[in-house]
Amino acid sequence: MKQKITKAVFPVAGLGSRFLPATKATAKEMLPVVDKPLIQYAVEEAVAAGITDMVFITGRNKRAIEDHFDKAYELEATLEAGGKTELLRLVQSVVPSHVNCIYIRQAEPLGLGHAVLCAKPVIQDEPFAVLLADDLIDGEPPIVKQMVDVFAQHQCSILGVQDVPRAHTKQYGIVSSSNIEPNVEKVHGIVEKPKPEVAPSTLAVVGRYILTPRIFHHLENVAPGAGGELQLTDGIAALMLEETLLAYRYNGIRYDCGSKLGYLQAQVAFGLKHAELRTEFAEYLKTVC
Repeated sequence: MKQKITKAVFPVAGLGSRFLPATKATAKEMLPVVDKPLIQYAVEEAVAAGITDMVFITGRNKRAIEDHFDKAYELEATLEAGGKTELLRLVQSVVPSHVNCIYIRQAEPLGLGHAVLCAKPVIQDEPFAVLLADDLIDGEPPIVKQMVDVFAQHQCSILGVQDVPRAHTKQYGIVSSSNIEPNVEKVHGIVEKPKPEVAPSTLAVVGRYILTPRIFHHLENVAPGAGGELQLTDGIAALMLEETLLAYRYNGIRYDCGSKLGYLQAQVAFGLKHAELRTEFAEYLKTVC
């Protein structure tokens, strides 16, 4: 019987130090791109893939994420009393009624691998998706939906990947692989942040994963890496030795919103797509470019 992906993990406990002071008291995942926070784009992407259980791995100063996806009684009452029906609809549709939001506290920032491991009590023995909200990826269909469709066929772990300039390999996990069908590669090796001169390829893992529950066994047994952190890449490398691991070249445009430049690029791209703003915004850009 083929398994389906119904759960997604969102590691949101990071400090967001590259955006200080803006993130001193605000979760970096709550930074808006036009009129929606980054974390909402990620949740909408998961919902579009048929996922119903959203598991947020949170930390200190992340209460705003819980509040964002909670019901806002006073706000909704005020909007309704004021006859602001369109704004009321927007607030009520932040998370669909059939979706469950689950919050797990990561007490210490012990790495991405540890954050994923924190989800084990909820995920248990099911395959699941992992989305990093920092990576805002614009695709049609949405990227996780593309990957869920690949999983439906192959029933194994899948990494979202893209080619990057060789000079940038030291910023990513890099895979060595061989093509098995259009946009799908079988992974033979994965290394974390290699120097350009020793990188096995330029195929980089970005913030989208589908993982089998066997990953938890390996995350429990891998040795901590730099800074005492558990690296998800190390767990995936161990998983690859006993299960098939695929890389999927997604169809979409990625904006690295963990960097200031990528965040600004996303603002421009999504501003030009926004139904309410795109015409005036395009005209404004002509005056400054």
